[in-house]
Amino acid sequence: MKTKPENDTDLRIKVNRETARLPWVELEKHFAAGNVVFVAEGLDLVDVAVRISHDDKASIGAWMAAGQVAKVSDEQAQSWLAAGAALWAVVVSPFVLVQEDKRAAPPAVSPGKRTIH
Repeated sequence: MKTKPENDTDLRIKVNRETARLPWVELEKHFAAGNVVFVAEGLDLVDVAVRISHDDKASIGAWMAAGQVAKVSDEQAQSWLAAGAALWAVVVSPFVLVQEDKRAAPPAVSPGKRTIH
């Protein structure tokens, strides 16, 4: 019987150990080959990698339809390059999944609210 993605603790541990924070410049060659996939902040990078490894078409399809998982656009790549961004990354061959560092993101400011200095 095949292990369900949410119960595959061995793969989850392996993926977690292989996840690293890398400068975008080290990922550009993979982007040029069309192999870099963006994972939105609200998703768990390790969970997405495990589900891709298990070919969980339902979850992947839903995330793609919602724009939460997608190939990195030229505009996003240029933005990361200009910012000298470092991203969390993990390989799920042939893809490199990337996610912005939540700690590095500037705080969100709601429209209409001001910060008093």
